[in-house]
Amino acid sequence: QVQLAESGGGLVQAGGSLRLSCAASGRRFSMYVMGWFRQAPGKEREFVASIRWSGGSTLHADSVRGRFTISRDYVKNTVYLQMTSLKPEDTAVYYCAGGRSSVATDRASLYDSWGQGTQVTVSS
Repeated sequence: QVQLAESGGGLVQAGGSLRLSCAASGRRFSMYVMGWFRQAPGKEREFVASIRWSGGSTLHADSVRGRFTISRDYVKNTVYLQMTSLKPEDTAVYYCAGGRSSVATDRASLYDSWGQGTQVTVSS
């Protein structure tokens, strides 16, 4: 498994931006995929975005495509989620996750390492 530590959450007004970071450590990542998921109060966890460490191919959920961008810094072992044009419905705890997959994936079952989560609150 890999150890993950998220940061960057906070309170922002609708239309604003935030950048989440996820620092990864503990193993080699060449076969790894990293993802962001979120869970709002009273709702199920949902996929946000995913990226392959090797090659950098990405996948974004329809609900965030064009507003959120996942990226990674190979040297810093850090994955980012740049969030723009934030909406109140983006309010949730955001979790970073790591797993094995040959492609960027929205399948939560393929992720075996999870961070503690960081709160993002978007006010209207």
